[in-house]
Amino acid sequence: MNASESMVEFRVEDMSCGHCVDTITKAIKAADPNAAVEINLQAHVVRVESELAAEDISAAIVDAGYTPVAAPPDTW
Repeated sequence: MNASESMVEFRVEDMSCGHCVDTITKAIKAADPNAAVEINLQAHVVRVESELAAEDISAAIVDAGYTPVAAPPDTW
């Protein structure tokens, strides 16, 4: 992670299947092609390392049709 990147986590309770994971990943990657996206479907947690602000990542997830809630660190 470089100095301008940060790690953010969101709980996305309405993420329930592999299609949801793919849709969220594609939405985040469309906003920042260099983002590192990790998703734990069972825990409903999306972890993103990106140069984008947390609000921009959240907006990308909302635009994909999901409801992200900022998660405290280490909810993985």
